[in-house]
Amino acid sequence: MGRDADETPPSLDEVRWRIDAIDSQLLALIDERAGLSRAVAAAKQAAGDTGFGLRPGREALIVRKLLSAQRNHAPDGLVIRIWRELMADSLSRQGPFHLTVWGDGRTVELARLRFGAAPPMAVVAADKDALAAAKTPWAVSVLGLQPGSAWWGRLLAEPTLNIFAALPCLTRWGPQAAFAVAQVEVEPTGGDQTFWVTDSAKSAGAIVEALGADGVAAEPLAEAGGLKLFSLSGFYQRNDERLARAPGQLTGVIGAAPVPFDV
Repeated sequence: MGRDADETPPSLDEVRWRIDAIDSQLLALIDERAGLSRAVAAAKQAAGDTGFGLRPGREALIVRKLLSAQRNHAPDGLVIRIWRELMADSLSRQGPFHLTVWGDGRTVELARLRFGAAPPMAVVAADKDALAAAKTPWAVSVLGLQPGSAWWGRLLAEPTLNIFAALPCLTRWGPQAAFAVAQVEVEPTGGDQTFWVTDSAKSAGAIVEALGADGVAAEPLAEAGGLKLFSLSGFYQRNDERLARAPGQLTGVIGAAPVPFDV
């Protein structure tokens, strides 16, 4: 369909023919990619690796690379949704990947938006059930930031569980409304936010000021049950001295996630 700018535009039939041809090429590539996912699973099993294949840091780096590639027409949201589906399908082919969701309808929507259609999903009535499910093999739980619930504070007593994703991943899709939790290691990706909890009785503003005086940029996210949840700009280890000096007796890092891709 190569044409000079002053030539007659292609007919509708020509455009549809080209779309059909591209669809066939895309299907062939997707099918080939799915086959490679099975090959990855077989190679891991042969090497004795039967652990959860979720690698949120690597996924974030892949998405960032795709978004930085030259494009003329495909918007960020389309790129992200297609590759999230592909990566989730690949993970499902490697083991019994499954989702558990607690929250409102928006939370369910965000869970599917982030993890695609491949993994089976269960919606539970209590946040404690979602956290319990997150400790089962090949599990991810998505929990909403619901008023009155301090489920995130319970992660202080669950050192194997981490928040690893904040949903949604684009600010144009709305503010952060849910988090993904799993038994997975979080790693820095070069553009992260760390989630930190404190039981300090000080106001959120006073805590932000105290952290800022120590070089930590913080934003309050939620407050419930005598606890406060903050997002810290950057990647912080659990034993960071600056956080040890922060207000509160019961405090701690409960995970980290990439910042939204359109920030």
